Amino acid sequence: MEGKVIRGFGRGSRELGIPTANLPVDDNSTPWLADVKSGVYFGWASLRLPSSYPNQPPTKSSSSTTTVATGFSVYPMVHVLHDFEADFYGVEMRVLITGFIREMGGYAGVDELIEDIKVDCDVARKSLDREAWALRETGKGMLDGSWLLRETAEAE
Repeated sequence: MEGKVIRGFGRGSRELGIPTANLPVDDNSTPWLADVKSGVYFGWASLRLPSSYPNQPPTKSSSSTTTVATGFSVYPMVHVLHDFEADFYGVEMRVLITGFIREMGGYAGVDELIEDIKVDCDVARKSLDREAWALRETGKGMLDGSWLLRETAEAE
């Protein structure tokens, strides 16, 4: 899925210390999303950061591991497992979901939710470190991630 990152309520960063990017998607570009089980997924994400963004990655076409939560929000919430120095609202993001971690659950308190999210992040990192889940562009993987790294939609 892809889209420009939009502002949400800010709860991920403010209340949980786990920033998420809200990714608006539409039925035309992601018709499959309506049939996806509500839950937490892992995969790869790429961002088209402007040249003015602080501490740019070494290449324009870089990808990061990510967790994606769907179902309890109007938009999928993407937590990119990278420490960014600034917000990136309005930036084009592409997400390639590769696996399912767990269903969404109810929590007695914020601490339990934060603990589960930390486990989700660990599962995502460990899963995507395996050769079978690595992108081909890394030189070791089997997963075709070329769509993530293309410079423009016209290249598709």
